[in-house]
Amino acid sequence: MTSRPVIVGVGARTAVGLRAVTSAAAVRAGISRVQEHPFMVDRAGELMRVAREPSVPADLFGPARLVAMGRPALLEAIEALPRGARPRIDVLVGLPEERPGWTAADAAATIRGLVRELPFDVGDVAHFPRGHAAGLIALDSAVERLQRGSTEWCLVGGVDSYLHADTLEWLDGTRQLANKRNRSGFFPGEGAGFCLLTTSSAARGLGRPPLAEILGVATAIEPKRIKSDAVCIGEGLCQAIRAATQCIDPKGQRIATTYCDINGERYRTEEFFYVPLRVWAPFVDANAYQAPADCWGDVGAASGPLFAALAVASGQRGAAAGKHVLLWASSEAGHRSAATLALPG
Repeated sequence: MTSRPVIVGVGARTAVGLRAVTSAAAVRAGISRVQEHPFMVDRAGELMRVAREPSVPADLFGPARLVAMGRPALLEAIEALPRGARPRIDVLVGLPEERPGWTAADAAATIRGLVRELPFDVGDVAHFPRGHAAGLIALDSAVERLQRGSTEWCLVGGVDSYLHADTLEWLDGTRQLANKRNRSGFFPGEGAGFCLLTTSSAARGLGRPPLAEILGVATAIEPKRIKSDAVCIGEGLCQAIRAATQCIDPKGQRIATTYCDINGERYRTEEFFYVPLRVWAPFVDANAYQAPADCWGDVGAASGPLFAALAVASGQRGAAAGKHVLLWASSEAGHRSAATLALPG
């Protein structure tokens, strides 16, 4: 039997839940934690509306804030390891693109904080500063490593927070912050998601039933990007989705659920408009999607792993509309990533 990449553990830390199961239950119930920031004021003189992870102090910023969210999510994901097991695990983490309030030095400090004193042997460590698509880009790298046999275990994550004064003011200045002045903006959020990956044969050997099988992952580049005068017609997103769904046989299999990072910005909504027109065959309904940014805000680089946690929870709770699930995310710099999962059953 061919060994395939599978997810055996997930962890999450979001504005609506401090574990994967509670975050997923809140999203499934449509609970939103978008609320006024304790002290950040927008250009109209009103408190900014954001989605804060409630356990992290409002005055904690930068790498310390991301580590405070990321470590618990990481440790939750590895709870799937058998007691006493100490395998060698590659750690691959998606992080924000550089922006006001976030630098390459911040990324390096975050990675150091995440991997310190972990209860397993840390193998290769890599980070992907690619914004929204970063977590799925990390997943793509993990799948490639597992398939070529360079490792048997990968921990794939994404961590992000827009809740830095410089970042929030930048979003307000570019009219991306949702408020009375910016009707097509988004609510800045934060969160962390991690997935523990291995091969199906290794999972069987440990007696760990897979939570999801990874059927396909792909990344493409969108040439007509946000904050430019070019008109985006969804070229990069369609290319990524088409490649990630090549594994789907439209005659016998269809994607029933899609999780994506549509967040209220007009650019993202209009980009997606072209997907059902160009890539309709693999879907039960290509227009049907779930956008959890309505609940936990825009979670940036944490999007992909958190979407995977939602998909896993839907399978565990018997709430999935079907066996096959699509995840996709779009970064400001043009990266478009998508992944197809198969849930058990």
